[in-house]
Order: sequence, then C-alpha cells, then structure tokens
Amino acid sequence: MRTNIDHLPPAKQRELERVVQLIFEEFEDAHSLVTSDRKKRSRIKKIVLYGSYARGGWVDEPHTAKGYQSDFDILIVVNDSKLTDRAEHWAKLDDRLLREFSITGSLRTPVNFIVHSLQQVNDGLAHGRYFFMDIARDGIALYESDDVEFHQPKPKAPQAALKMAREYYDEWFPAAAGRRDTALYVTKQGRLKEAVFNLHQAAEFLYHGTLLVCTFYTPHNHNLAFLRTRAETLDLRLVDVWPRESRKDRAMFSKLREAYVKARYSKHYRISIEEIEWLSERIEALGQVANAVCAERLAALEKAVELERGV
Repeated sequence: MRTNIDHLPPAKQRELERVVQLIFEEFEDAHSLVTSDRKKRSRIKKIVLYGSYARGGWVDEPHTAKGYQSDFDILIVVNDSKLTDRAEHWAKLDDRLLREFSITGSLRTPVNFIVHSLQQVNDGLAHGRYFFMDIARDGIALYESDDVEFHQPKPKAPQAALKMAREYYDEWFPAAAGRRDTALYVTKQGRLKEAVFNLHQAAEFLYHGTLLVCTFYTPHNHNLAFLRTRAETLDLRLVDVWPRESRKDRAMFSKLREAYVKARYSKHYRISIEEIEWLSERIEALGQVANAVCAERLAALEKAVELERGV
C-alpha cells in the first residue's frame, strides 16, 4: 500500500497529520482506564486515507454557490472486531473531529471515518466487495503498526456480481418508495413527526441501496449526513439533490437528519406541512438520481456478463 501523500497540497498534508494525531489521542483516552488484558491489547493497526483525496480529483469549494467540499475519508483498522463499536469506542473522536472543523477551525476539511478489524477488511476483499477492493488499490497508509498487507482481492465473477447488485436493488429501492408513500399518507392525517421520520428512512434506504449496488458495502450507520457524503463520492449528480446555497437549505437537511431520533422522542421537535412537502420533493429527486446511478451500474455489470459469455 502506498504511503506517500505528496500529491496533496502542503496544507492538506498538515491537516491529515492532525487527523492522525486526534485519532490516537481519542483512542488512547478511551482506553486509558481499562483493566482487562483484552482491552490493554487493543491496537490501531492501520490508518488509511481513501476516496477522492487518495485518488485525486477532490473538490474543495466551500465558498462557491454549491458550497461542496470533499471530505477526508479515513479507514481505521483495529486488531479486534469488538473495537469497531462506534458508540462505545469512537463517539469522542466523532465529536472532536466535528469540533475542530466547525468550531476551532484547526481542520479546514471535514473528516469521515469508518472502523473495521483487519479480518473484516480481508473478508471484504475475499468476497469481492468493490469498496474494500478500491481501498486496497487506491488507499494510502497514513499509519501502519507493522508491514502486514491486506489480502489480495478476489473479484466476484460477473454473473455473481450482477446477481448480488440486483438483489440489493430489489431490496432497498422498493423499501424506500414504501417509506415515502407512508410519509405522504400520514401527512394527510396530520401526523407530521411520523411523516418526517418516514422521509428520513426513505432517504436512508436510498443511500444504503445505492452504496450496496455500486460497492457491495454500506456502513452500519443511521447518520444521514454521513451516508449522503459516502454516496456523493460515487457520483456528483447526487450532490445536486440537496441545495446548499442558503442557511435555510442546510437547516432543512439538518431537520431531516435529526428526525431519526428527535421526531420520535423529542416533544420539542417541530416540522410544518410546507417543510414536509419540500423534503418529500427532495427525496423524490434523490430517488430519481439514485435510480439512474444504479441503473448505469447494473448495465455495466450486465455488459461484463455478456463479455464473459462472448455475446
């Protein structure tokens, strides 16, 4: 795996150094008081930059009309699958990275990270999951505790890849449409918080489905902002679904993101019919773009099957 990030501007290199520092600080703090031998042996094995900043072609235009900015995509590889529990081991890192980006300004680039054990990464490579194969091919190691490499990828046969992608599409996209239909139905009955929760689920299902069809991987995460960022790296058409020009536009997406918890459990959460209608239109647009992205992916897989058969 590559280790050189000289293709990045010096400022971005310094930011990544800071990100690695924060990862270790928060990991060590989270385990500073542990007593069990297993926890004492907890280790970070690799920190890997992947995505647009690893490949090149990132976008850094936060002050333009669209206001889009690529994130640093970080894979943290640990030595035990139990360390991948985000709530137990990584919540403080989430908060710290957000604070240093949005409040202190010590980071100028947002950071998204995922955590997997080495075994999980190697299993993904063994099962031909494109997401892990892309990381193995394009990723850049920002830290390695040893020289143990990821296993060699084993790409799926074209027919098997097509079958899996179709199964993911057939599972997630009808479920997303059903959630949006439910949202529209309960809106007519005045059950607005239930409606916005179902709109959140519709958007979440579309993002999960798109990631699975295109990469055979999606993070186990309900955070809509995180899922949106992950999906938008696949195709910039997905960026245009959500207006970002004004504070009101950004607040509307935040209201949808917060609905997963607050629409169900907070008596202070409020949303209007007009806001429901606006969000429903955006999710309809998301569905159209996601369907187009997945249709192109399925067509490419079908073409690969035809080539294998010599058609």
